[in-house]
Amino acid sequence: MKYTDINIKTVEELKALLKEKETLLFELNLKLRTMQLTNSSEIRVARKDIARIKTALSEKRRA
Repeated sequence: MKYTDINIKTVEELKALLKEKETLLFELNLKLRTMQLTNSSEIRVARKDIARIKTALSEKRRA
């Protein structure tokens, strides 16, 4: 997910997306611990998406 896609969303949509991505990250970490995760790079992608969403949220709160 690119920052330009995230930046056009509203604050409510961003909060919902953040909750969804954090849940996904939790599930990925759980799968990693139980040796069920086949592609470990998904964790990195989810963490970066969460960081992008948090950046967009803080930018919208300042404006």
